[in-house]
Amino acid sequence: MSNDGASGRLLPALAVTGLFAVLAATALSAGFGEATGFPADASVVHNVGYALFNLEEVASIPSEGFLAAFLIVAVALDVAVDGAIYLARREDDGSVVAAIGEALTDGGER
Repeated sequence: MSNDGASGRLLPALAVTGLFAVLAATALSAGFGEATGFPADASVVHNVGYALFNLEEVASIPSEGFLAAFLIVAVALDVAVDGAIYLARREDDGSVVAAIGEALTDGGER
């Protein structure tokens, strides 16, 4: 990748500026309804737990159950952390650790 100086950075800078202008215009022109808040006697923490397990009959704040979304995000984050750990692991000599270990491979000696 060559460094073209200021001329090579002009197009990305203009693209970022344009994207920021579009996002700022969208945020400033968005109409939000009147804030309603929660009932004074309702526990938000308890109601999040009820919504997590789809216990809408117990909850005092109406909500949608989001157990499936929570589990999907949890699995995706677990996969990302496992992948990051796998990519970060190295042997003492600097070589990458094999995914299935040396038990099923010849160690690259063929």
